[in-house]
Amino acid sequence: MHELGIVFHIIRSVEEVATQNNLRRVSSVTLELGEVSGIIPSYLTDCWNWACAKHDLMRGAELVVEEVPAVTYCEACDSTYGTVEHGRICPRCGSERTYLIQGDETTIKEIATPDEERSEATR
Repeated sequence: MHELGIVFHIIRSVEEVATQNNLRRVSSVTLELGEVSGIIPSYLTDCWNWACAKHDLMRGAELVVEEVPAVTYCEACDSTYGTVEHGRICPRCGSERTYLIQGDETTIKEIATPDEERSEATR
């Protein structure tokens, strides 16, 4: 299960940001997760909950996962298409001269703190 290693990497990254910005608590982390990243969201969430309970900064922090659809580009006909639906071969022209342009990433999109949530609620 490589999800646990990914969670530890995310937590280390968040801790670095927290140190640079004098944050004491994190309430949620939003992660952009590519459709073909190979990461299983339910495993990631289970590992997240377990690991966050062991870090004061992260205790109780929610993991919000936003799926990024996989899109492939065809060099032969200059078009894009859904990777999961059609695979490596272009559905328009049948070419194999294709490559993935999005959908395998794992990116921290947002780190929220309890103070931010309170100020948004009062608006």
